[in-house]
Amino acid sequence: MIATTKFRKWVGAAAVAMACSTMASTAVLAEPQKGGVLRYANQSGPGTLDPYVSSSAVELEIIHHLYDSLVAVGEEYETRPMIAKSIDMADEGKTYTFKLRTDVKFHDGTPLTSADAVASFERYRKISPNAVIFNDVASVEAPDPETFVVKLNKTNAVFVDILKSPVYPFVILPASQKDKPARGIDNIGTGPYKLGEWAKDSHLVLQRFDGYARNPAYQGKGTDGYAGDRVALLDEVRYRFIPEANGRVAALQAGDVDVAQSIPPDLAKRFDGNPNIVVQTVFPYCMQVFVVNSSQGPTANPKIRQAINAVVDAEEISEATGSVAKPNHSLVYSFSPYYQGDAMKGYYSQANPEKAKKLLKEAGYKGETITLQSTSNYPNFRSAILVLSEMMKAAGMNVKVDIVDWTTNASNMQRGTGTWNVSTTSFCSNPLLGPQQWRTMLYTFPQVKNDKVMDDAYDKFYTSLDEKDRKTAWDAIEKRVLEQAYMIKIADVGVVNAYNKKVEGLKPFTLIRYWNVGFAK
Repeated sequence: MIATTKFRKWVGAAAVAMACSTMASTAVLAEPQKGGVLRYANQSGPGTLDPYVSSSAVELEIIHHLYDSLVAVGEEYETRPMIAKSIDMADEGKTYTFKLRTDVKFHDGTPLTSADAVASFERYRKISPNAVIFNDVASVEAPDPETFVVKLNKTNAVFVDILKSPVYPFVILPASQKDKPARGIDNIGTGPYKLGEWAKDSHLVLQRFDGYARNPAYQGKGTDGYAGDRVALLDEVRYRFIPEANGRVAALQAGDVDVAQSIPPDLAKRFDGNPNIVVQTVFPYCMQVFVVNSSQGPTANPKIRQAINAVVDAEEISEATGSVAKPNHSLVYSFSPYYQGDAMKGYYSQANPEKAKKLLKEAGYKGETITLQSTSNYPNFRSAILVLSEMMKAAGMNVKVDIVDWTTNASNMQRGTGTWNVSTTSFCSNPLLGPQQWRTMLYTFPQVKNDKVMDDAYDKFYTSLDEKDRKTAWDAIEKRVLEQAYMIKIADVGVVNAYNKKVEGLKPFTLIRYWNVGFAK
């Protein structure tokens, strides 16, 4: 039986909150036909398709079409077996045995076995920024081709929940990839689509994998998160990378693409009265935050980080981004069992430049340059940084704005490279999945090192079989992140997508999914 935290008591609320804004979304549609080429406009191409080092949405959206994992998130973000057909927890949460399906094949035709799971574990542990999830693993074993056993040094009550994360996903790669460096793999997965042509900064093609083994437990049950019955109906999905929102809108209006992702609400109004275009809003979609580099330059000083937090006016920033946004001071949603109510509200949207000036004086700030980095690929990110820069200048901070491409910006945040002090991004699955999924982001993006308060709280979270103790641990973690201004919350945001009405089966979710999607008969 799968060991999970009690997400089911609140994921139903998440499903209700995540809604489609059009009547077409609730209508009963005919089953799509097989075949055809779907053309899709999104903002940016992936920097890599190596799952173990990927956290950017433009990478993950493609990756989840190419690869399968032991377990995956369902439509309501619960844990669903995928390659694993059963999971047994023993020894008070210190031994996990995964029985693997025997029908799964890689895109090159070779069968998947437990040896591939072991090799994948070894590579993940060596190169992933999220390798911390395996810190407590004592050993992994493959006693036979369909059995994968993980033994831990200490109790981990949420180990299976950790494995379902769609960010830095622990998908199973062929054993032949074990020694490949980060970003150096052959893109061979077991997913419903395989990689076709890929021209960086231009386009990418996914091709149907006719050898895909549908999970027998879900056949005929339709789409279910990144699990479920994943049927590739389309011959191909052609990704076109169009950074400008106006360009994506124009392409959809002209019939040059069938789906356009991330349309600003004001531009979505252009589709009003067009009977051939469906507008779809997903909310909650992500949480937008400022990420503050705690290991470099002026922002290594916590008082300077706190001064930046003090100037933030979340409402003004949200208005400037033009996003579908709602204020929320927390790093989880109000329907989460880990929500603390108003306890963290004092750190949010302070809009207090005088407090910032006092903190800067206490920090001994002498006008050192604080570099804010963002990208033109995501106009809402760029706008947020530009508005923040003016707020910081008003409090006496010397600010430089650095606009780069999204691949560079995302890589710098994930890897701690570059000379940036503050950037911005959105985290999508983490607030929905809870503290265990937040861990890597809370450490990696702000470059947090040697924080005993967070380290001890997370240790308590993982080793506590009692949910109340895990809740107490998360309270301490969230307070530490916001108090130290490792991340500064802006708002909960939604996304607006649009597509031609001939496209059927496109259900709203965190990232667009093209299985069980096709054209009307």
